[in-house]
Amino acid sequence: MPQDLKQTIEQAADRINRLNMSSLRPVCPSGRLPDRERIIDVTIRLRNLLFPGFYDAPQPQVNPFFTSAELHELSHALREECRQAFAVKNCETAEANALRAVDAFVGELPGILEILNTDVEALFNGDPAADSPMDVIIAYPGLFAICVYRLAHSLYLHGVPMIPRIMTEYAHGLTGIDINAGATIGHSFFIDHGTGVVIGETAVIGNEVKLYQGVTLGALSTRKGQLLSGLKRHPTIGDRVTVYSNATILGGETVIGDDCLIGANAFITQSVPAGTRVMGKGYEMTSRKPSCGDWENA
Repeated sequence: MPQDLKQTIEQAADRINRLNMSSLRPVCPSGRLPDRERIIDVTIRLRNLLFPGFYDAPQPQVNPFFTSAELHELSHALREECRQAFAVKNCETAEANALRAVDAFVGELPGILEILNTDVEALFNGDPAADSPMDVIIAYPGLFAICVYRLAHSLYLHGVPMIPRIMTEYAHGLTGIDINAGATIGHSFFIDHGTGVVIGETAVIGNEVKLYQGVTLGALSTRKGQLLSGLKRHPTIGDRVTVYSNATILGGETVIGDDCLIGANAFITQSVPAGTRVMGKGYEMTSRKPSCGDWENA
């Protein structure tokens, strides 16, 4: 190896090591971070467990013995990764926190499946291009993103660091749908097409809500960075709201009332009363609920 190149390599290596040991890179007390690939594997296997046979067998089927054995194995793997995640902040309480979080999470899985079934129904009933609910389960990216979100949200609520974000960013990378694990989303949630959808951490979404591609439920400004952590930064969406493609709704104080229709490309930073249609160029006020003939079925 030429002497000049060898010297350059040694100088670069020395500088990289010093940067990684600086205060910008806090040391992990436990000695290792959660294993991203293992977390993704657990996520996929949990999805497969909730929808048996759709992704890993010739046909849908239920095997009680497999379900129990798989849950035991997945719980062990998830508990270990949760322990590592909690240990980043406090090694002494990591084991107890991981056990508590995983025990609660496993207990909530049946409820998560129940609400996912309402999402499947909403996607099928809302999309005339869907051949059957099975079509939705096996092929729709919106359902995959929602499924991963609902799993991650449970862990988020139990205070698990890092892992919920790893899960939802994995789904984001595959689908183009970015749902923060902290968002609160009701039943019968519909995301059609989905690419470019962004739902922020403190967004609250009611029941029977439909979102189309490119919708952003975001913050008005994040210039203050970590000073905004824990504050309500993202909008609240009421029940039975439809938000069409590329609409942007911003701000923690922004509330979209029940039964609103938000048109494509609308830009909203203030609250909208219930039963309102919002076009791209302004409000078209109406006090009635949308009927079957309205453009929600276009």
